[in-house]
Amino acid sequence: MRVISYGIIRDFIREYPDSRVAMSSWYRKLSRAKPSGIHDLKRKFPGVDYVGNKRFVFNVKGNKYRAVVIILFGPQKAYIRFVGTHAMYNRIECSKI
Repeated sequence: MRVISYGIIRDFIREYPDSRVAMSSWYRKLSRAKPSGIHDLKRKFPGVDYVGNKRFVFNVKGNKYRAVVIILFGPQKAYIRFVGTHAMYNRIECSKI
């Protein structure tokens, strides 16, 4: 899957250095994934939730961090829309970002 907007992750890691290993691992796993649909994505990422409008919320590092990603299964593209702490995530409306 082609993951677009790595800069969001890079900026987050710069601000939260303890997230480097977990976020890098999540990014690599998502990049290597080739999910055919929601059920296949859930098998690869059991902690992912669909929140509508083609957006998925991934729990990273035991739910300490969250990522909101638009996933287009046909063209195998993932657009990172948000990466943040759990508290930051609670302040957004992820189905609209």
